Amino acid sequence: MLNFKNIALRRGVRVLFSNSSFTIHKGQKVGFTGANGAGKSSLFALVKNELHLDEGDFSMPPNLEIAHVAQETPAVACSAIDYVIDGDQEYRRLQAQLKKAEQDDDGLKQAEYHALLDVIGGYTAVARASRLMNGLGFTSDQENNSVGSFSGGWRMRLNLAQALMCRSDVLLLDEPTNHLDLDAVIWLQDWLCKYPGTLMLISHDRDFLDTITDHIVHIEQGKAEIYTGNYSAFEKMRAEKLSQQQSAFLKQQREIAHIQSFVDRFKAQATKARQAQSRVKALERMELIAMAHVDSPFDFSFAKPDKMPNPLLSLDKTDIGYGSTCVLKKVGLSISPGDRIGLLGPNGAGKSSLIKVLAGDMQPLLGTRYEAEALKIGYFAQHQLEQLQLDETPLWHLQKLDKQATEKELRNFLGGFDFRGDKVLEAVRPFSGGEKARLVLAMLVYQNPNLLLLDEPTNHLDLEMRHALSVALQDYQGAIVVVSHDRHLLRSVTDQLLLVAGSKVQPFDGDLDDYRLWLTEQKKGEEQTVADALPTVSRKDQRKLDAERRQRNKPLYDALKKAELAVEKYHNEQRQLEQLLADPDIYAETEKARLKQTLERKIQIDRALDEAEAAWMEAEENIENAQ
Repeated sequence: MLNFKNIALRRGVRVLFSNSSFTIHKGQKVGFTGANGAGKSSLFALVKNELHLDEGDFSMPPNLEIAHVAQETPAVACSAIDYVIDGDQEYRRLQAQLKKAEQDDDGLKQAEYHALLDVIGGYTAVARASRLMNGLGFTSDQENNSVGSFSGGWRMRLNLAQALMCRSDVLLLDEPTNHLDLDAVIWLQDWLCKYPGTLMLISHDRDFLDTITDHIVHIEQGKAEIYTGNYSAFEKMRAEKLSQQQSAFLKQQREIAHIQSFVDRFKAQATKARQAQSRVKALERMELIAMAHVDSPFDFSFAKPDKMPNPLLSLDKTDIGYGSTCVLKKVGLSISPGDRIGLLGPNGAGKSSLIKVLAGDMQPLLGTRYEAEALKIGYFAQHQLEQLQLDETPLWHLQKLDKQATEKELRNFLGGFDFRGDKVLEAVRPFSGGEKARLVLAMLVYQNPNLLLLDEPTNHLDLEMRHALSVALQDYQGAIVVVSHDRHLLRSVTDQLLLVAGSKVQPFDGDLDDYRLWLTEQKKGEEQTVADALPTVSRKDQRKLDAERRQRNKPLYDALKKAELAVEKYHNEQRQLEQLLADPDIYAETEKARLKQTLERKIQIDRALDEAEAAWMEAEENIENAQ
């Protein structure tokens, strides 16, 4: 139990929140929400004992194992999988103690540490680390690469894997999906749903919070308040509060009008039943969501594009890749006004490369890219944040786009992106990632494009800004192509999904739930094509073939049975020896000879069991290969 009683936290002279009380019980999964700078990360620092309260009391049981994601990764020379295993500090400690006992030839200590390693699952540590890395997008070939060989984003994934590797009582995750693609987000979501400890999660991903959390702590107006239920339940409760505020009524109605116009357009254009069904579910919640965000600091929209040629852009038999490496072959794609396309596919399959070719930032290897004469692209990608002039202001950036606009007009426009007052005259350099992303989006919206190409536009954006962007995109009259790990955004603004996988770009006939099932099948690696290609046979012939196969594989099944019996025999003897070693009498001065004999036998049995298990796995693999 983590108990927060009448707590207050300050940053300098500013009070983040005060007089706030709530309790987090063992096993709960709690999402923390609130505007950037509200104090979410400060609360995490309090739990990690990196920060102390200004007022009130915080208590938790002693000796809790608390895991969190390191914010920096040193470019160390150790392998990636060893770095991940380091997250299990107790395992590493026992490893070191066992090594010392072996060097000291201390059989008693060796037996003790082997038993402890068995209790904590130490013998499966490598397999656990490998599964975590695979789930987060690493290939088996990358496991032994040095940590220093990975880019910053992939090192952050290693940090996340290291935190998950810890057998923690409390897990603190601050924006864990920021450096992940959709596939890894879905995997992490499933992993966290099964996590047995207490989870404290900061996230701006609505679907992620909805699926995982059972409580929400929301920080606003100097208070931290806990709500029972997931994020949708919190939105409903907060909406009921805010809907009573008369000052919010007009803005709420405007939000709902935006949403309703999108609903009407969607109903008129939807063609695929599965996608339509998924979208209607999302749309049913939209009015409620609008109510919960009536006091958002963001208020902007896209103007109607000046010209809308048809098609806007097309690719014909286009090969896409880098140098001599082709990642996508013979891509055919035509984008028309009103198209709202979401790109799905595994990491590295070519989604960002496709976006770059569409944007004209990268040339195709083969084929043709056609663009309309009046095409006006609005392209958002993370690298564009780095192209901001850091010593200049938000106002300066917009003045560069429109020298004729008055300062008042530009200030009003920037206000919709929550750049107000002196903020529009501050240098960009110290801005947070979210503020820089908002400025790039403001510049994109101001230019009034007729084709939006968005590559992970919600990275660094908080929930309020993500909602405002979603509402603005629903009302946008141009065409959209988007890559995003934010499933709520994909459900809200796209009505056509393309799957980028296996060197192809093709329509995905389904919704995001179907895509999750598709990913599961891909992970299993089930290949049905070989089975489908086999000629059909009669039942009689099939029985004959089955009998022949059983006879042919009999030696393999015999070897498997023999290995299973050996494993069972050695397991039983190992348990008997462990029971002997657990008896305090065996450590008496008069029992030294028996203790030594038992330890020697334990070492022999452990070795024999390892060999038997290896033979068992080999026998299973031989049978699998023979099928």
